[in-house]
Amino acid sequence: MTFSGDFTYESRPVRVVFRPGAAVTATPGEVEHLGLRRVLVVCGSRGETVARAVADALGDSCAGLHAEARMHVPVEDADRAVAVARTAGADGVVAVGGGSSIGLGKAIALRTGLPLIAVPSTYSGSEMTPVWGLTEGGAKRTGRDPKVQPRSVVYDPELTRSLPVPLTVTSGINALAHAVEALYAPDTSPLIALMAEEGVRAMTEALPRLATDAADVEARGQALYAAWLCGSCLGSTTMGLHHKLCHALGGTYGLPHAETHTVVLPYALAHNAPAIPKALTVLKRALGTDDPPHALWELAGRLGAPRSLAELGLRETDLAEVAVQVAGQPYANPRPVTADGVRAVLQAAYAGRRP
Repeated sequence: MTFSGDFTYESRPVRVVFRPGAAVTATPGEVEHLGLRRVLVVCGSRGETVARAVADALGDSCAGLHAEARMHVPVEDADRAVAVARTAGADGVVAVGGGSSIGLGKAIALRTGLPLIAVPSTYSGSEMTPVWGLTEGGAKRTGRDPKVQPRSVVYDPELTRSLPVPLTVTSGINALAHAVEALYAPDTSPLIALMAEEGVRAMTEALPRLATDAADVEARGQALYAAWLCGSCLGSTTMGLHHKLCHALGGTYGLPHAETHTVVLPYALAHNAPAIPKALTVLKRALGTDDPPHALWELAGRLGAPRSLAELGLRETDLAEVAVQVAGQPYANPRPVTADGVRAVLQAAYAGRRP
């Protein structure tokens, strides 16, 4: 790899504990390490059993369990969670679960300044970023604030064993999207390239193993390690067309988060490919292929993941509106973003044909 000596890299203070069983055995220690006495545990309905086990392990330092996290963090859910945290007199938040749970924890941290501990159960990577998102009136707003970056992250491969294979695959490909976009971000760097390459390699190696044996703890650990790397890439760079498209499709049309990322990624990458030779070199190496967009599309299909927006319930009549919405928001992308260009990406992703 040729070295470019002109970049800025910012890393944020975060402690990481990584080991099987850590959700229950390490979280109380992380609460103590941050000097917290009364933490509110937040989760979604699907992860309530695990969150309850974490709450029980916290004993007297648990101020309550709030199991109302939902996808895309509706603003009314955030309001309610903030009220619960204040009423409970919480001095910190422990978010247990996927991107929705961590997103709700971040919404509380954003409003209250309370420190956040993340115990992720999927590969979303949100735990490694200062990025928050809220949905109001059918539009998803995102922003960056150091307040929402978790102070401690507890990675427990055991926690992801119960993740169904379809969600394992789409959550893992969602993580790949963070690494892919970080490689061609305006604020990328050699460090990002290292993390992205290793994250893509580790994830694309782990996912086929998990599709064969969902209970393979070693492969679960490798996927979680990959998610950590990919999430760190997301946290340190500015995302482009792919993420803006997915936010629009999720916030406005309620499309499921990880599945949308899985469908859109090969098409957004193919669209940007002519403008990103360096990023493609890294991806070719990580994926062992000459055609990264096709390799990602093929991987999703081989592992039984959705490959078209039609499958996710989007109507073809919605494509023009999404294209206008996305093209109307200025942001960094290696190719100029036009309504026609976005429409072409959406049309291909809607049909699900080979990119």
